[in-house]
Amino acid sequence: MLERHGVDHAIYYGAKANKSCALVAAAVAAGAGVDVSSLAEFRDAVRAGATPDRICATGPAKSTAFLRALVEAGALIAVDSLEELDDIAALAPAGAGERAIRILLRYRPTSAERSRFGMERGALAVALERVAACDSVFRLEGFHFHLGGYDPETRVVALRELVPLIEIARMRGLDPRTIDIGGGLPVRYVEPELYEAHLTAQGPWHYRTGRVPRSFYPYGGRISAADWLERFLSATPMVGTTVAAFLRSRGLTLALEPGRSLVDQSAISLFRITRVKALGGDERVIFVEGSSFSACETWFASEFLVDPILVPGAASGVDEAARPVRAFVAGHSCLDEDVLTHRLIRFDREPRAGDLMIWANTAGYQMDLLENEFHRHPAPARLTATVGADGAFHFASDI
Repeated sequence: MLERHGVDHAIYYGAKANKSCALVAAAVAAGAGVDVSSLAEFRDAVRAGATPDRICATGPAKSTAFLRALVEAGALIAVDSLEELDDIAALAPAGAGERAIRILLRYRPTSAERSRFGMERGALAVALERVAACDSVFRLEGFHFHLGGYDPETRVVALRELVPLIEIARMRGLDPRTIDIGGGLPVRYVEPELYEAHLTAQGPWHYRTGRVPRSFYPYGGRISAADWLERFLSATPMVGTTVAAFLRSRGLTLALEPGRSLVDQSAISLFRITRVKALGGDERVIFVEGSSFSACETWFASEFLVDPILVPGAASGVDEAARPVRAFVAGHSCLDEDVLTHRLIRFDREPRAGDLMIWANTAGYQMDLLENEFHRHPAPARLTATVGADGAFHFASDI
């Protein structure tokens, strides 16, 4: 899509989507850069073979150690605030010259005026003055913004707001060449018709809480990642000019930092059932080895709307008299809120201790975002599967 529109571009894999080092290595091997938000993620990127020119550091509160490592390596830094700009300047090597610190300035669009991230127009104008006055310390490579939600039009509006700031930067002798619009490219987990039918049919009786969550990730949205890019690049933020044409005419590179959309279909999460408890009628609660920290949508008052696959354990056998049951899934901690899904899932037969539950497509923010060792239970093992020359799967620890 980007090549079809003739747009120079740079793709950075958003490493925060998953803690897997193997996914970072796969991104680097595929020719992508890496978007890092911590010193640990930066080190993972370097170990995976990412060169400094292919690492972009985002996040609002970078530690001094993180900033120092970025400056010393020559990585690209998205500067979140005037205060962070001062912190970075203090780390500049004496007589920087050719080693000027590569930066993007993070803009806070008016649609995100209540956000704590980025700089509003006035602060960003001040940042431009400081950068222009210290051109031997900084090399302004462009601007960055990151918005919540999955609407390409909000990015179009943010780009339009940036245009005057691009011109101000160039009038001050700076040479911004990159516009980084962050992530937000949607993943389609199910067909839109199935998703819309599910949303229409569901009600409070489908949840053990008696409440339907107020929002969900757009699991079956009408717009795919490719559609998203097409709508963004074809939009006309300026009269008679599309985004793609504007970028080409100004010699600007479009940078994107997708996370979830780059790890689509790349992981599963597996839980062993430890106990099934009757709640009355056909309802059950399934306790698993693991916790909602490993499948964290419920901690954000939402739900992962992909049903798990039930795999019978060795002792399950075949029960000809099995009847369907509905069950929600809980973790093994003492917290009543430790629930993997409040949704009452229908099973054709009652699950049993020793059975396995497998959720598919969980790499993007679903499998390890909040993992910890609560109750001193060990953190879940993370394995990487590869296919050998013999056609068999081979597994290795991924830490």
